[in-house]
Amino acid sequence: MVTEIKDLRDFISALDSHGQLVKIEKPVSIEYELADVGASLARDGKGACLFENVTGSPWPVFCGGVASHDRAAVALGCDPSEVTDTMAKVLDPSNGVEPVQVDRASWHDNNLSEKDIDLDELPILTHSRGDSGPFITGAVTIAKDPVSGRGNLSYNRMSKLGKNILGFNVNEWRDVGTFWKSRENPDDPFPIALAMGLDPAIMIAAGIKTNVDELLIAGAIRNRGTEVCKGLTVDIDIPASAEIVVEGFLHPAKREPEGPLAEFHGYHGEAWNSPTLEVSSISWSDNPIFQTIIPGWYEHIYIGNILPREPLLRNYVRHLDPSAEVYIPPYGNGFLAVIQIERDNPGTPKNLAMAAMAAHINIRNVVVVDRDIDIFQPSELHWAITNRVSWEEDVFSVPLAQGHEMDPTADQRGISTKVGIDATYKRERREYGSRVAYPAVNLNNYLS
Repeated sequence: MVTEIKDLRDFISALDSHGQLVKIEKPVSIEYELADVGASLARDGKGACLFENVTGSPWPVFCGGVASHDRAAVALGCDPSEVTDTMAKVLDPSNGVEPVQVDRASWHDNNLSEKDIDLDELPILTHSRGDSGPFITGAVTIAKDPVSGRGNLSYNRMSKLGKNILGFNVNEWRDVGTFWKSRENPDDPFPIALAMGLDPAIMIAAGIKTNVDELLIAGAIRNRGTEVCKGLTVDIDIPASAEIVVEGFLHPAKREPEGPLAEFHGYHGEAWNSPTLEVSSISWSDNPIFQTIIPGWYEHIYIGNILPREPLLRNYVRHLDPSAEVYIPPYGNGFLAVIQIERDNPGTPKNLAMAAMAAHINIRNVVVVDRDIDIFQPSELHWAITNRVSWEEDVFSVPLAQGHEMDPTADQRGISTKVGIDATYKRERREYGSRVAYPAVNLNNYLS
């Protein structure tokens, strides 16, 4: 069943029709409880969640929209088995579709500006008990290159520091930082827009690091241009279908500690001395739906570390082995990649592991396995590592390699050691015959 999706509400309806939505009517609090329930639903594979009665919020709250291949398939309008192929297609710049300029957006319906601005009007959640306070996590950051005019979509965590001030965390390699540093005076206020409650095509595009405007990718996903209109206080093209929009000016030199926050690596991390964002406008549609991403959990990891990177990883690996399969498991937080091959040469697994490490800076550990290993089962991966790896011969390391600065094993600039593991069967070393295997049976035929 393919449903045309133009905005968040269409996506929620599509998830519901595919049995991938849970609606919670019971009151839940924006402090801890909502995230606890959303995380539990994700853990049990129950689907995305629409919280209809949220204590501390004037609006419903949605989370977990793109947190698995099944839900990504609904968002992309394809079969779950086609997700990686579909992502590879939309990532090709030649398939990009330009956004379409419009004069009117639904979020023009309501607005706070100047002295009326108050971030307490938004249901900004405190997700985890280790977080320093409320954080905006489900917003897409929209910026514009002051030199080329190219737009950019990304994700940044934003802590609520005051009535009109947000702490704005920026990795040093992100385009937002490159943009403001390219100006004659890098410390001048830099315009930013935050869009919440979006068509998942825009959410997916924002998780991709690329040299083109990610709105082109969102257009490729929908096969039509994304409608955008100018901000009320910033000269930035903002998706017209957004439920909520926050505009403001980033102050690169006015920094305050923000954090910790539950991060994708599975720790709460540390406080960062980050730029501040001075809010100049808050706008929303009538009866909006607020959207959050539970930090350090399934959707956070899936959008940022799996969905946009598996096609990239597969391209690198298939340059060496056209039949190789790849998987970035969510439990590895984006630092682990698994490659499955039909081994034909003792040196091939190590070459493939090096190709995977080069595909993206986050990929630190790579395990290469045979076709008889189910790469989607952690127990199978552990079995291969335990029974097919000689630590002296089958493991290699690359010291002082560039990785992510939030990697718990790295220094603050992301320098760490990458490790490749050849967990393939070495018949030339010792022949053990075939694996023990029992075909699956339908236990309903045996149990009363």
